[in-house]
Amino acid sequence: MEDASTAAEGNIPPPRHIAIIMDGNGRWAESRGLPRYRGHIAGVESARAAIRYLNNHYHLKYLTLYGFSTENWNRSEEEVGGIFGVFEKVIDSETEDLHREGVVLRHLGCLEELPQGLQGKIDQAVKLTENNRGMTLGFAFNYGGRREILDAVSHIIADGIRPQEINEELFARYLYTSGMPEVDLLIRTGGELRISNFLIWQSAYSEYYFTDVLWPDFGEGEIDKAMLSYNQRQRRFGGL
Repeated sequence: MEDASTAAEGNIPPPRHIAIIMDGNGRWAESRGLPRYRGHIAGVESARAAIRYLNNHYHLKYLTLYGFSTENWNRSEEEVGGIFGVFEKVIDSETEDLHREGVVLRHLGCLEELPQGLQGKIDQAVKLTENNRGMTLGFAFNYGGRREILDAVSHIIADGIRPQEINEELFARYLYTSGMPEVDLLIRTGGELRISNFLIWQSAYSEYYFTDVLWPDFGEGEIDKAMLSYNQRQRRFGGL
């Protein structure tokens, strides 16, 4: 199957920043008669493979994965605890390898609301990789797009910025994604047709790709389909 790296000349430039809503882990597990947390474990394996494939095959510069939203606290205590436990294990098992591959880890979200032990592991992973030169991997964990915008406004006010000084460039510097380009391609797996409070500002002109495939089944072939779909778009950014 042709992929975006071998597509015909004359199409739009490849995406610099891809964001993925990794939906369907729980449903994947339930369809197999498994507890929902097993779906999150399978989702980690899919995320690991996607990171390597996008990095090594497509040479993607920025990837953001939506792991846990500010609304996910409304799920059962058992599932939330399971997600935290899985994520903590992922940090322990993956950080050194990602560091050796030159990946820069960025946490996007409200760190202070997470358990202390998890906060510490996230902080260590970010500091370990901050000077790397490879792909920037943002993990949106305890993230909400509206919360991010409100935090940006609060910090702008606290810094005494005058209204006439505020423009889009300045505002973007106060977002969690400061220094990262806006999202070119936003992918959502699992069949839902919404972006669920994810990167609202950064995805204003994103190309969207929705698929019924559940995240644990979203492998290399599905990534290729998303990239080919993107490559066939016409991006006008409000122009002709």
